[in-house]
Amino acid sequence: MWLKIIGFLILNFGALTLGGIFAGSGASSDWYAELNKAPWTPPGWVFGFAWTTIMLCFSIYMAIVYTRAKSIKALLILYSIQWVLNVSWNPIFFYLYYPIIGLLVIVTLTALICYFLFNYRPIAKGFSLLILPYTIWLFIATSLNAYILFMN
Repeated sequence: MWLKIIGFLILNFGALTLGGIFAGSGASSDWYAELNKAPWTPPGWVFGFAWTTIMLCFSIYMAIVYTRAKSIKALLILYSIQWVLNVSWNPIFFYLYYPIIGLLVIVTLTALICYFLFNYRPIAKGFSLLILPYTIWLFIATSLNAYILFMN
């Protein structure tokens, strides 16, 4: 089990790292600073704390589901799609300045994480709570992205 957790930790934190690299100057860019942001936008440090917590929990969740899933291939395909969506949102939003495409990506990612939550709940059982931080954060992030799209 520990090797699976470590493997998912590497993959998940690798996704965050790549997303950050491809985001360019990201949240510190002039473009982002000048946007009309949602009043509920958290301070910058919250994002790092949230994503660290999310990826720790998600790595454990994935290791558990991986050991219990009937179809490892289907699980890994869904996980790979999640990984690509997660990595791609930052550069789409922060580097290319396409909040509309970013919103499509994050809505798709949110739907996929909700699918993980509900589809794998029977085998993950109480460990499904580990994917709740990811789910909740994506709803918040989606609302922030949507606010920027519609209010700028």
